[in-house]
Amino acid sequence: MSEVEALLRPELRGRTAYGAPQLDVAVQLNTNESSYAVPPEVVEAIVGELREGLSGLNRYPDREFTDLRKALVGYLEDRSGVSLRPEQVWAGNGSNEVLSHVVRAFGGPGRTALGFTPAYSMHPIINETLGTTRVDGQRDAGTFDLTLESAVEQAKGADPHPVFLCSPNNPTGTALPFDVIEAMLEAAPRAIVVVDEAYAEFARPGTPTALSLLERHPRLIVTRTMSKAFALAGGRPGYLAADPEIIDALRLVRLPYHLSVQTQTIARVSLEHADRLLESVDAIKAQRDRLVTELTAMGPAPVPSDANFVLFGGLADAPTTWQALLEDGVLVRDVGIPHHLRVTAGTPEETGRFLEAMARLVPTHASTKETP
Repeated sequence: MSEVEALLRPELRGRTAYGAPQLDVAVQLNTNESSYAVPPEVVEAIVGELREGLSGLNRYPDREFTDLRKALVGYLEDRSGVSLRPEQVWAGNGSNEVLSHVVRAFGGPGRTALGFTPAYSMHPIINETLGTTRVDGQRDAGTFDLTLESAVEQAKGADPHPVFLCSPNNPTGTALPFDVIEAMLEAAPRAIVVVDEAYAEFARPGTPTALSLLERHPRLIVTRTMSKAFALAGGRPGYLAADPEIIDALRLVRLPYHLSVQTQTIARVSLEHADRLLESVDAIKAQRDRLVTELTAMGPAPVPSDANFVLFGGLADAPTTWQALLEDGVLVRDVGIPHHLRVTAGTPEETGRFLEAMARLVPTHASTKETP
């Protein structure tokens, strides 16, 4: 053990940092980014606003990001029909930062967080690195569903402080029934319940948003991001909606002036051009549905998705198929679920390249037995 490693917190020794491969290949479908560039007119609008504000960079940004909060409230009401107040909205550098604020405020040493595997891999990392004990709840091994009865039983057994739910879930793409969310609030009376809706804009018609539950449940938090549907992965704006008392708690743990002028401006101007930026969502959903249809016809078993990606199984050895796709110029994600890989829905051309590669690989890479 090196001198530095000996000084590291014991629970961090031997851990591997989070990160998906960033490889220079023709078709990159592994991180659920949008394949569609920010439209030129939106770029010009952002640059114009940034140029006006650059002379003021000698001053700290608005630590309450007032204008951005107003813009987020307007967007959420327009798209979801849910009326919120600016004091119910919080923002950060990606949804990961706002999630870390939640754990700093409501988790920590001596407290327990509950999540349901498989789910977003950053949830346990954020909890554990901030000293929160993680309880790994389980979904159905075959369907990846989380039933009300199972969720309640596991919540009562864990007696958690924060609870993390994903809807749509990453990496499975499945949305969560409302009754599970409300049952979780009842079954975990000491818990803040977080519903991660990072992919909400891609949900199939009729899929409700947990935003509509906020009025009745002061312990509920709904997190979202602009990295996916808004094609702003490089801009890093993420946010959440919750009761104002929860927002007050998050102020206690955020770093000073955590949201830069640049990030606030990019997010706010993008929200002003939401209709233009979200034009690609229907195209991405069409490619997602194409992935489900064509993979089903080939043999690999895809999970019906409400997100911008598809998890598919039926593989004899997922890492081997991942490597074969990479050698064919297609990068997808190995999420660690045996016999499964995850692919982001890209442009029609990118999706086509992936499907052509899979058609060549299926005869030799498909499992010869039923897999969950």
